[in-house]
Amino acid sequence: MLEVLSFVRERVADEVPLVLATVVAVDGAAGTAGTVPGATWALGGDGTRAGSLGDESLEQSVEGDAADALGTGSSGVRRYGGVTVFLHVVDVPPRLVVVGAADVSGPLVSVGKVLGFRVVVCDARPAFVTRTRFPDADELVADWPNRYLASIASTLGPKDAVCVLTHDAKFDVPALATALETRAGYVGAMGSRRTHADRVARLRAAGVADEDVGRVMAPIGLDLGGRTPAEVAVAIGAEIVAVRCGASAPSLRDGAGPIHRESGPR
Repeated sequence: MLEVLSFVRERVADEVPLVLATVVAVDGAAGTAGTVPGATWALGGDGTRAGSLGDESLEQSVEGDAADALGTGSSGVRRYGGVTVFLHVVDVPPRLVVVGAADVSGPLVSVGKVLGFRVVVCDARPAFVTRTRFPDADELVADWPNRYLASIASTLGPKDAVCVLTHDAKFDVPALATALETRAGYVGAMGSRRTHADRVARLRAAGVADEDVGRVMAPIGLDLGGRTPAEVAVAIGAEIVAVRCGASAPSLRDGAGPIHRESGPR
């Protein structure tokens, strides 16, 4: 039990979600040998494990349901033959990784906080990633975005989002290639349709499969007609919500022609 408690403390400190699987009842006639009520096993969102349920085959059966529970964030009771197990999800706020200290990045940090994200801003240029520019960000990272994303890849899941706003191939192509190797539920990129067509070619040349390239929401955001950084940030946040909820919404990615409309009443 001490091993599991230490495991939980470490994962919570590192903001890694986890599932605690606890045996709550065992049918003596149909139960699994070695399994007793109170036995606890834990699965971290980074794939690490701790504890024991007293039977390896039971743990293998529980692991799939625990992984599903991590994805949905839903706790609940499961039965495995004569063994009843409670799966308790210890969740953390979803992450929004904003790649690039662009004009839209500041407003997007604010939108992300309103939506309940833990927001990280990453840029390879230390002078641009400052508290003065991003006072509301939970974390500021001065590093190459692809290297940072690789360091957190195992902890990104369906609730997390990565927005690449660098608009520079030397940054955004490696960052997107790395982000697409993760389970992040939303991956978007700033740029015109022409820019994204070039980006697609570069991603394919880098060995990214067409299926993964198709995950990129670009041009990023819903087609709301906004032009200011704040309006674009709202459009991006709205698209993240739509993707997360599985809703049908008018994304710029699915349209045609210029992404900026002619000036109208403001």
